[in-house]
Amino acid sequence: MKATGIVRRIDDLGRVVIPKEIRRTMRIREGDPLEIYTDRDGEVIFKKYSPIGELTTFAAQYADTLCKTCSLSVIITDRDAVIACAGVSKKEYADRKLSEELEAVIESRQPYKYNEYASGAKKIYVTEGGAHHIRCAVPIITEGDLVGCVLSVASGDSPSPVNDEIETKLITTAASFLGKQLEA
Repeated sequence: MKATGIVRRIDDLGRVVIPKEIRRTMRIREGDPLEIYTDRDGEVIFKKYSPIGELTTFAAQYADTLCKTCSLSVIITDRDAVIACAGVSKKEYADRKLSEELEAVIESRQPYKYNEYASGAKKIYVTEGGAHHIRCAVPIITEGDLVGCVLSVASGDSPSPVNDEIETKLITTAASFLGKQLEA
């Protein structure tokens, strides 16, 4: 744990303000849930809560199944980091922060499909300096809340192992299914 040197007082309603610099650095947005931990030494720790983080094992199995049955490289994220992947190096992506471009795709709440034939089409990468670009991305939405994203990815100009329409349907189904699992 790292000391920031910032001290805040608790107000009469029991609230404490997290400084803007820390919220920006930690990518904490208005409305983000925070989990509160305490320890025996009297420390109180706030940690960003990731609802989809509870499904990490399940998400990894789903990604692995898509990879094995359809030969798709799949990455599943929460709003800030990669939580599961298959068909790509786990060391390269596990727990890595997402690129700003991918965060914008997620925030749009709309499916994204890379069109290599569109003039001026720009590849969006999963992480800053990552080797894989996104072919298809569908945000995971549960009870109206944006919780993450399911992606199919490729390196270089390798073609998709399945037709574009099927790839989009598979990724959309995965995102919808994971969203429903969080509602249950």
